[in-house]
Amino acid sequence: MELNIKHNEKLHRFEAEIDGEFAFIEYSRFPDGIIFNHTEVPQALEGQGIAAQLAKYVLEYARREHLRVVPLCPYVNAYVKKHPEYNELTQGF
Repeated sequence: MELNIKHNEKLHRFEAEIDGEFAFIEYSRFPDGIIFNHTEVPQALEGQGIAAQLAKYVLEYARREHLRVVPLCPYVNAYVKKHPEYNELTQGF
């Protein structure tokens, strides 16, 4: 399933609506970076690769925007560890 991920700046999250429910990654910003705080996928939607698509999207966003990444969220942190192509985004943290 391909997600339509949107940046909801008002709520400080990247989100996708699926069957009337929202999956999202919450973030906070600092001058040259972004902190990914929390990933949430509704229980009914778990196991479909939604969190992975969200994680890839937010990391690509950070790369495009030249932001340093602090992956406080355990899911995003694990995703970075499994995908070394994102290691340079977390250098120094």
